[in-house]
Amino acid sequence: MSNVIMAIAVMLTLLFLTPLFYYTPLVVLSAIIISAMLGLIDYEAAIHLWNVDKFDFLVCIGAYAGVVFASVEVGLVIAVAISVVRLLLFVARPRTSVLGNLPDSTIYRNVEQYPNANHVHGVLILEIDAPIYFANSSYLRERISRWIDEEEDKLKATGKTSLQYVILDMTAVGNIDTSGISMLEELKKTTERRELKLVLANPGAEVMKKLNKSKFLENIGQEWIYLTVGEAVEACNFKLHTCKPEESQPWNNV
Repeated sequence: MSNVIMAIAVMLTLLFLTPLFYYTPLVVLSAIIISAMLGLIDYEAAIHLWNVDKFDFLVCIGAYAGVVFASVEVGLVIAVAISVVRLLLFVARPRTSVLGNLPDSTIYRNVEQYPNANHVHGVLILEIDAPIYFANSSYLRERISRWIDEEEDKLKATGKTSLQYVILDMTAVGNIDTSGISMLEELKKTTERRELKLVLANPGAEVMKKLNKSKFLENIGQEWIYLTVGEAVEACNFKLHTCKPEESQPWNNV
């Protein structure tokens, strides 16, 4: 209701009170505009944006510069354009991270966020933190391949157990398109050429539906899809201590 009352007050002013301002000097009108403009500048909010999110600060400065040096429309266009670019960057380059096991638990978290998380020998656990679409499928395939290369080089340098399993935590993957499914198929072929086994953990209902329709589930095997990362790691550890991936028998998870 406050907006309605304000709109009515502005309408009445424009219709009936504007003649009263006809003889007001331009200097006075300019002072009113400058005073109102200064009141709109919030330095503390801008500093807060800079400290919290540099990209939000860039949107703020872009909109401010557009309004001050051009017009309100230009400022809005600049702010929307920068926001769209940010959205496209987030979609095209989603976050991927290596997960490790927190001590004395079955919880797996980002090793960069939790330095005390332990790597599982012979198993690389990767988390994909976004839906898989045509815009990011190529990036994800290359990023996962780099993670595998880095992990294999690290294990060779330390002389520990060679990498044999790659687990993809798909908890945050809310959807997937045909390009994303093709990426998983190519990734499976790549891991098989390297004598590695690809394992999926906690794919959502929509993702499972599309993987089933595309026959990818038959391709990878139901025994390599698990409800949680913990269950997937337990199955991989069992196989790791009993037989090699290419010689393993089906592991039917409940």
